[in-house]
Amino acid sequence: MMQKTKGMAGDIRWERGALQLVGDWTLPHYRLLERKLGKIPANFTRIDFSGLGALDTAGASLLAWRFGEERLKALIEEAPELSSERRALLLAVGAAAGRPTEAVPAPRRTVASLLADIGKCVIDGIKGLGALLNFAGLTLVSLVRVLPHPKRWRLVSLVSHIQQTGLNAVPIVALLTFLVGAVVAFLGATVLAIFGATIYTVDLVAYAFEREFGVLLAAILLAGRTASAFTAQVGSMKVNEEIDALQAQGLDPMEMLVLPRVLALLISLPLLTFVAVASGMVGGAVVAVFSLDISIARYLEIIQTVHIQHFLTGIAKAPVFAFVIAIIGCLEGFKVEGSARSVGDHTTSSVVQSIFMVILLDAIAAMFFMEMKW
Repeated sequence: MMQKTKGMAGDIRWERGALQLVGDWTLPHYRLLERKLGKIPANFTRIDFSGLGALDTAGASLLAWRFGEERLKALIEEAPELSSERRALLLAVGAAAGRPTEAVPAPRRTVASLLADIGKCVIDGIKGLGALLNFAGLTLVSLVRVLPHPKRWRLVSLVSHIQQTGLNAVPIVALLTFLVGAVVAFLGATVLAIFGATIYTVDLVAYAFEREFGVLLAAILLAGRTASAFTAQVGSMKVNEEIDALQAQGLDPMEMLVLPRVLALLISLPLLTFVAVASGMVGGAVVAVFSLDISIARYLEIIQTVHIQHFLTGIAKAPVFAFVIAIIGCLEGFKVEGSARSVGDHTTSSVVQSIFMVILLDAIAAMFFMEMKW
């Protein structure tokens, strides 16, 4: 009988029609043993396990896959030197390797399952809308409760968020609306030139940015830039249990975290809307001067004929958009659970929801103002 050789790499030896397993038949030597097992002849009568060192499921699976369940079972019965523990391991692995795997049929898509999915989406949407309305009401109640007490106003936090959401967003808002204004003017001039009405390109740019594009582009940029930031900030605090710490100290998270962000966005978005309108006008002026031969004086003269009502109609939507973006961003942050993946998922959700709600509310407002002839 050979002595067990633990610590030595597994190997196979051929002697007198019998296979001798020596060394460690473990996972680190899997590839080497797999190659050697593929080269052994089939005319052997027994396996000698007396020189076997360590054995794990990786080594046992090699023997099971090479010889099959029935032959491995017969070889084990002819090996009295094999301990009961290893005998049980080899039999269990052999039985598992010989068991056929049942293919799981792919679920069939039926009309009923499609309708069930649609119904689930509708129910989830209704629940989400209800949660948003509840959170909006809670925010307004907190605001009414804090307003009569100036000592509870968080002015430092408010100013900081105004800088982050408003001042820091001016360059990207101005650049984007400038480019969109130039594109609108160029396309409008291309179409109006067919009718010999190129001069009305100035009116097109003015109406478009004062009523729609100024506030809409600024709101969409803030929805992607600020709503995601709010969700990530609040969500990270939720993961790190900082919100629980605030509540343990008797502080209200709505007052500490939500109100400064909502008020900052209510102040920032109207100002950014003004910047967006002005930048869009400048973009239209560049195209008018260099492509349409309209002088700056003439451009400004036409702009002054546009009634102030159109600008007020557009900028009146800014506080509504700001409130919706802020509460969606904060609400998704409070929904975050204890993982980084949850922060990413809810950050994405807040951006999608904010942009969707901004466009939906803008469409509703446009139809309302059209019916009211404002």
